[in-house]
Amino acid sequence: MARQFVTQYSVLKRGWTRLDFAAGMLCSSGELRVTTFWTFSATTRGGYHWGVAPPRCWPDGTVGIIGGMTKPARIQRTYDHRLRDLFQSTGNIRTAVDLGVPESTARGWLRSAAGEVVSCCATSDGVEELQRTIAILRERNERLVATLRMVVVLLKVSGFTLNRRRVAEAWKKALLLRAIERSRGVLGLRSCLRLLRLSSSRFHSWRRESECELDDVSSCPRTNPRQLTRDEVREIKEMVTAEEFRHVPTGALAVLAQRLGTVFASASTWHRLVRRHGWRRPRARVHPDKPTIGIRAAQPNEIWHVDATVIRLIDGSKVYLHAVIDNFSRRILSWKVSDRLQPANTVAILLEAAKHVDPSEGSPSLLVDGGSENFNSEVDEFIKNGTLQRLLAMTDVMFSNSMIESWFRAIKHQWLFMNTLDSVSRVEKLVEFYVAEHNGRIPHSAFQGQTPEEVYFGTGGRIPDDLEAARVTSRQIRLEKNRAVSCSACA
Repeated sequence: MARQFVTQYSVLKRGWTRLDFAAGMLCSSGELRVTTFWTFSATTRGGYHWGVAPPRCWPDGTVGIIGGMTKPARIQRTYDHRLRDLFQSTGNIRTAVDLGVPESTARGWLRSAAGEVVSCCATSDGVEELQRTIAILRERNERLVATLRMVVVLLKVSGFTLNRRRVAEAWKKALLLRAIERSRGVLGLRSCLRLLRLSSSRFHSWRRESECELDDVSSCPRTNPRQLTRDEVREIKEMVTAEEFRHVPTGALAVLAQRLGTVFASASTWHRLVRRHGWRRPRARVHPDKPTIGIRAAQPNEIWHVDATVIRLIDGSKVYLHAVIDNFSRRILSWKVSDRLQPANTVAILLEAAKHVDPSEGSPSLLVDGGSENFNSEVDEFIKNGTLQRLLAMTDVMFSNSMIESWFRAIKHQWLFMNTLDSVSRVEKLVEFYVAEHNGRIPHSAFQGQTPEEVYFGTGGRIPDDLEAARVTSRQIRLEKNRAVSCSACA
């Protein structure tokens, strides 16, 4: 018994391949006994199919059973040569794919060279019409590029970024996502996110949340289950804006809500919700108008202000500064530094200030507050002699003693606190320097360039006019110098 296996390969047209298998058994009698045979074929979309093939005689006299695998002919698509030339010139694969061209075919066009084509006129438009269309498109493209350049520069200069800004509203997220989806086909996703200063993780998180229908929450309740529910937020809003609880502070209102069993949230959560949503508590205050301008004198030595302030040294001990200021000129008439708050210090500075008072012009009115340094037996005895008339601020008059308090604040924060205060003598030297500067050197803003001493003694009447003339001259000189300057760009 002899066995013979025959295999044949043949190549058909258009690159299709057929593979034939044959297997048979020849007996001594010349009969063909088929022991096994198979036929399978493959198509582009189907699997393999078994079948029977008839016997076949080979040129050398061998007989066998033939099995075959064949593929049907495929219809080859043809494309306009102008379409191929366009893709070869632009290199844009996505445009070809959008028009129905397979990506592999489009990439093959890019790798192959353009061949010669014999065709009729490509378009019915004339050369002038095409040039006009190209000019319009080119101008439009330049405007878009210029606009985009300005937007990019504005984003860089302003430092705007979405990574540090919370976008809680669903409609704002939807606008951003829609703009990104419409632009990513041209710019690419990475370029779009870089232009918007939006991180990739945040973008994909927004896309996952875009299908959620809960527009009134900043994040999905399923991913952040510890956040307040919509009913709790609504209850907080009702309590915050209710007339019934307008007298209750927001922090205490959070605890009151817990006691009432409505909302169990911390006071910081209440404050954050009030700021985020802009809820206004019904607390319109009704009170009489306060004077915006304090008491003002018409001449020097008409109204004085006296008070004392505390200054702490670096060792923790206290030093007291007493001072008297003239209301009309803002001049410091007298001052004294002491390590103890004694009534005698107030009397001493009042006696020093009274040396510049002309009795024929009347007695100055002394505006004081209700401190013990101003109301005591020694000060009372001094007031009784008729040198001064004492007025209690906010009681005898509806004005405060703010002028001397303002000067105390200025000397502390603009001079004393910038130095080492280690002793009473050190404070005295610093106060002496600042009083001299305040009275005789530093112009006061209320007097058009005059110092308090010039206003007090009446020696600075010409200073405002002289300053105005000097400003006019300075502007003219500035104009002449700037117009005389030239460079290569101005020449």
